[in-house]
Amino acid sequence: MPGPLHGVRVLEFTLVVAGPMSGVLLSDLGADVIKVEPPGGESTRQSRAVIPDESKLFQAFNRGKRDIVVDLQQPEGREVIYKLMPSVDVVVANYRYGVPKKLGIDYETLKEYRPDLIYVESTGFGTRGELSTRGCSDVVAQAYSGIMAGDQKVAEDGAPIPASFGAPADYATAMASAMGVCAALFNRSLTGKGQRINTSLLRTGVWLQSHNVNHEPVTDALFDDVTRAKLDETRAAGGSYPELIEVRQEGRFTGGLYYGGYAAKDGGIILGALTKLNRDGFRRVLGLEDEPSDQPGYDILDPENQRMAEHFMEVMRAKMRERTVDEWIEIFDAQGLPAAPVNFPEEIRLDEQVVAEGIFVDLEHDVTGPQSFVGPVLEMSETPTSASGAAPPLARDTRGVMLDAGYSESEVDALIASGAVVQAG
Repeated sequence: MPGPLHGVRVLEFTLVVAGPMSGVLLSDLGADVIKVEPPGGESTRQSRAVIPDESKLFQAFNRGKRDIVVDLQQPEGREVIYKLMPSVDVVVANYRYGVPKKLGIDYETLKEYRPDLIYVESTGFGTRGELSTRGCSDVVAQAYSGIMAGDQKVAEDGAPIPASFGAPADYATAMASAMGVCAALFNRSLTGKGQRINTSLLRTGVWLQSHNVNHEPVTDALFDDVTRAKLDETRAAGGSYPELIEVRQEGRFTGGLYYGGYAAKDGGIILGALTKLNRDGFRRVLGLEDEPSDQPGYDILDPENQRMAEHFMEVMRAKMRERTVDEWIEIFDAQGLPAAPVNFPEEIRLDEQVVAEGIFVDLEHDVTGPQSFVGPVLEMSETPTSASGAAPPLARDTRGVMLDAGYSESEVDALIASGAVVQAG
């Protein structure tokens, strides 16, 4: 059966991660996603590429799409886009704010050719304010939004260290964009109206930290307000970045003894208790029934309780080193307690649970051959999601897409000869 977005056509003017990954999500839902690249291709094609134009990064961010090359600097190239527009439902663009308008592919221009167009404008800092035209990338958004300092990693030389699990602002923006497209398509089915959707790395970077950055005056008077005042004092005294991070660490409290990481004999293990029932389970298994943090009236700000918490933390660290990861997991599983080994990304594809869930899919790339890539992020029972194919080689589909739009073979040949479009091979 076709996916839920079968029949929806997406035209994508994107680069790097946030824009392209939103296209992958829409493709997995069944949309026909056409990526528009400039002559020479998107720069990510060359990022750590073993084979020219076919980097693993580009393939990850662009599977399941068709690919055309159009020179938007030429009037003839822009006319190609305009001729495609009547058959296009959605446009996704994540160029720097203002660039789409300069290229003639902004919302106001394109909706003249498709009045009910849904248009995603995904930027770094948004579309308002002095920073709207500033260049941005995930690591810049991490720094500006607070993610990086919130992660509290500092290099030996005192430099900040980005979050190491990939591109959180990029990936969250991609999911927000795809969610917005689905909602806008539903609204269009009811009203007949298209609309513009704005997302930004800054907005999603801040949103990812809602539990930390929201303001609640009663609580903040004891925590965040105190931390901000100490940060101001440290800056005024010329404090370094590591000193500022230390100030923040002093003002934060972790999830407790039973929510966090420990070193076992042979690796890392994570405990994930969020309820008293689970915390009591860990206390029972580990022989810590006298640990008082769940007792009525327990005050985490009491210095005596903080000293006691540090004592129990040292006890926990020593206990966890007594067994291997597998031994602890077996013990915790027997009691139904949430815990997991700390796996490495290079090995996760082969994990038994990941294999059982079918998270990876086997694909065949036109150039590099067989590959195993992460498939759709969700499953649907009636309108199945699927990874429709590997990432396209540069300009593979230019001719086919243009013929579908009503161009003749001779017209396509003329545009290729002019350099307005490029066809592979």
